[in-house]
Amino acid sequence: MNLLIIGHARHGKTEAAKILKRERGFKFRDSSRAAAEIFLFEKLKGKYGYKDFEECYEDRVNHRREWFDEICQFNKYDPARLAKEIMDDADIYCGMRSNREIQKCIEDNVFDHIIEIYNPRLPKESSESFDIDFNALPQRYTIYNDRDLESLRLRLMELYMKLNVIELQKDIM
Repeated sequence: MNLLIIGHARHGKTEAAKILKRERGFKFRDSSRAAAEIFLFEKLKGKYGYKDFEECYEDRVNHRREWFDEICQFNKYDPARLAKEIMDDADIYCGMRSNREIQKCIEDNVFDHIIEIYNPRLPKESSESFDIDFNALPQRYTIYNDRDLESLRLRLMELYMKLNVIELQKDIM
């Protein structure tokens, strides 16, 4: 089962992916980490004087718009390019931010299911670095992350069971 986990900054996407890894053996890759590994660190290290990969990755929060633009440029000819590279060795892509990318991934059937992690207590991201319209996505599942980690885990496990049933029904047909 290939999953896309999306949501605004700090709403709990990575934590959700870690729970699915720990509880169900999924392998995930974070979009920003993957982009830095594939091309962004080399592109930005001289510009910002990063000593190493981790320094570059940790500084991404200070350059959200630039990272968004660079990933869009990387995906210029195939909006699903980064997603396809990530999914070559992962079950979960965590953190897509571009509507153009997500629409191409839907068209190319890159993911079986899309999960939105949402915390209504936290602010939404600026449209400069996040332009996905959640309401326009077909068959998106929203997990509210508005309590503690155990509540998030239970909600994810409930959704996992539901998705398993859907996948079994697909296999039967």
